Amino acid sequence: MQPSLEKLRKFFRLEHENKYTNTAIIGGLAKMLDYWEGEARADGITEEVIQAVVSRLRSYEKISPDGRAESLKGLWKRIGDTYPEAGQKPKPPQQQPQQQPRPQQQQRQQTPPPSQEAEGQPSTPRPASQQQQSQPQQQKPRQNPPPRSESVVGAKHSQTPAALSAALTVLQGVGPRNAESLEKLGMQTLGDMLYYFPRRYEDYSQLKPIQSLMYNDVVTVLGTVQSVHTRPIRGGKSSVIEVIIGDGTGALRISYFNQPWLSNRFKEGDAISVSGKIDQYLGRLVMNSPDWEPVEVENLHTNRIVPIYSLTERITQKWLRNQMNSVITYWAPAVVDALPETIKRAAQLVSLGEALTQVHFPDSQARLKLAHERLGFDEIFYLQMGVMRQKRDWKSVDGRRFPISDEWLVARLGALPFTLTSAQQTSLDDIRKDLDSGKPMNRLVQGDVGSGKTVVAALGANIVVSGDAQAAIMAPTSILAEQHYRNFINLLAGDGGTMQQSEIRLLVGNTTESEKEAIRQGLQDGSIKIVIGTHAVIEPDVLFKDLQFVVIDEQHRFGVEQRAELRSKGTNPHLLVMTATPIPRSLALTVFGDLDISVIDVMPEGRQPVTTYVLRPQERERAYSLMRAQIKNGNQAFIVYPLIDESEKIDARAAVDDFETLSKQVFPDLRLGLLHGRMKPAEKDDVMLKFRDKEFDILVSTTVIEVGVDVPNSTVMMIEGADRFGLAQLHQLRGRVGRGSVQSTCLLIPTREDATENERLQAMAVTNSGFELADLDLKLRGPGEFLGTRQAGYASTLKMASITDVKLIEKAREQAQALFERDPELSQPEHALLAEAFERFWGAGKGDVS
Repeated sequence: MQPSLEKLRKFFRLEHENKYTNTAIIGGLAKMLDYWEGEARADGITEEVIQAVVSRLRSYEKISPDGRAESLKGLWKRIGDTYPEAGQKPKPPQQQPQQQPRPQQQQRQQTPPPSQEAEGQPSTPRPASQQQQSQPQQQKPRQNPPPRSESVVGAKHSQTPAALSAALTVLQGVGPRNAESLEKLGMQTLGDMLYYFPRRYEDYSQLKPIQSLMYNDVVTVLGTVQSVHTRPIRGGKSSVIEVIIGDGTGALRISYFNQPWLSNRFKEGDAISVSGKIDQYLGRLVMNSPDWEPVEVENLHTNRIVPIYSLTERITQKWLRNQMNSVITYWAPAVVDALPETIKRAAQLVSLGEALTQVHFPDSQARLKLAHERLGFDEIFYLQMGVMRQKRDWKSVDGRRFPISDEWLVARLGALPFTLTSAQQTSLDDIRKDLDSGKPMNRLVQGDVGSGKTVVAALGANIVVSGDAQAAIMAPTSILAEQHYRNFINLLAGDGGTMQQSEIRLLVGNTTESEKEAIRQGLQDGSIKIVIGTHAVIEPDVLFKDLQFVVIDEQHRFGVEQRAELRSKGTNPHLLVMTATPIPRSLALTVFGDLDISVIDVMPEGRQPVTTYVLRPQERERAYSLMRAQIKNGNQAFIVYPLIDESEKIDARAAVDDFETLSKQVFPDLRLGLLHGRMKPAEKDDVMLKFRDKEFDILVSTTVIEVGVDVPNSTVMMIEGADRFGLAQLHQLRGRVGRGSVQSTCLLIPTREDATENERLQAMAVTNSGFELADLDLKLRGPGEFLGTRQAGYASTLKMASITDVKLIEKAREQAQALFERDPELSQPEHALLAEAFERFWGAGKGDVS
């Protein structure tokens, strides 16, 4: 049978084992079309069969599991009619020998199940769900979907004890109601409990007495409630609850503002734990709005590190901790470790059983640290193996070669109205090599706003067009698409250019129907070489004669399906994705490890850094004065808000409400425009175009202008509620000004006076480096800012690993690369369990790769 059909059968069989959950391929079955079509044509598969496969898999995600089963069976029958050898039934997967698990089974049978052990009761016959473990291992079907809360380190395999799939009601004291509550926390089985990690710990062996507290300490204090008082403030509009706690060495006052219901929660004589920062008020040490929890008195005397779990209604910390203890003590040592011994030794890791035990009930801070490292290592390791495999799959197919001569390139560069920076030249060299490599390009170009990514993309498109093929550029907004269109025309069809203006076309939502039809016709017959547009480019009726180069701008704004849709319009086309959000090194090593990365970190000559100031809210008039002066000189300004309308829940100014005041009272003599996310796309485009064409002096907006239009005439960016934005956002917004030759200014105004010292805002004032800010933002806010459509997959995967821990990431990456070079398919016998766990994890559809 042809290799492409064999591969198709393999994935269909895996999909059947997974009960048609669309998980046989990362991102869904349709993802395999990215490379399968090219392989099938190379194998000589008929176009009729190829199109049948493409058609069925494109719509596969949208149908029910029953419909999917019928669809795949019908498709395989059709393939079998054309290729009889495909109709033969494949041999069943090789089964695990029955005798392998026996020693572990015998060991587990000597120990009572958790419900009896925990309660000290005599051993009784096990529940049916636990008796399964004495049956042969291969009777446990591999296709059971993993529990919803399962972490990457909890990826199952054929030697996972069967009892870990038992419902929680097998535990003493867990009836249907408690099981329902635990399900809200993501726990449905005993296995889930192993991977329901504490959110923090109380180290009762390292307590600090109240008399030893110092101003600015961030501590946990244990004490007994001595008094509770509620008093009105701000003329009775608000209230404050003051609680005095003591521990025998002194007393500490804790305050809670506008939370009157708490007065009934604190009772005199109760032991509580409070965690927060020590402040000072009228010379006395206080804590304002600390986290607090009731403490079981017995824990005060255990001198140990106590886990604190996230809770839900009807579940108490003490009850859950007891249940956890019974399950962890019995089952953590019985968990089979899929990670090979060679890797554990090389990376100096503890066993999985040890890590699970210590992460829940650590004997010391040192052993807790080792447990975190092991569990975090596993997460990064699986992540690395996945992106490496995807990169290999992408590189395993052939791509069209587009060689160019040095003379041709020198002529093109000489025709540009400026000289490329060293970073642009390096990125262009990378793209040139990719296009002549014989493999499809899969490259990410990252660079600050205004660093010149568009020029590099245009020259890449020019190389492909010179080879008589086509290019498509997709941008997230019509404004940005139009901006790219103008730049491409100037760069490629201007003086010294090699293209005609008619060969480059713009296709957006408001393009007229007659023009759309002409563009569709031109793309199909090949007379149009480059199309630039929004989602309109991926409409089903947009077909290309020979699409070989795909550029996606601000790639995090598009879903993986949209990227795949555009790529599918060619045969293994070269892919270039661009982002103005600088990606920290640790993310580049992990989440974006499937992409080759080029960095443009040098700004073009003549671009001046934007001067940034942090103003107190009462200094707002200074900002207005600067704007007036700049507008008087013929320039324009932005005022950006975090909200569209005022909110009772969020203390921040809003665009719509302030627009009225700004128009009528602050700037009655100037022309103001309003832009926000609830406006229709056509309305947004209209406002932005008017601002670009100088019909407005000031644009009042929400963050919809974060990515988009280039208005060189705008020189002031004022950001209200700046403390409510992440650094990546603030940096993107600041990049909207300073695009001309005039010195530009960014003014950051936080919501409150005390937010002026906000670490993010101060960082904005001292550096214009997007990469420095990206690293800081990652530490302060986590990876969500950078991941975009990858966020759901990767961010939720990492329960133990910190994406900022570059040392751990490099250790896991080094081990994953070494293993991948030795055994990329994990087919060697010693990697059998690891292969199953890996497939189980990635089969859950986590992450997406461009």
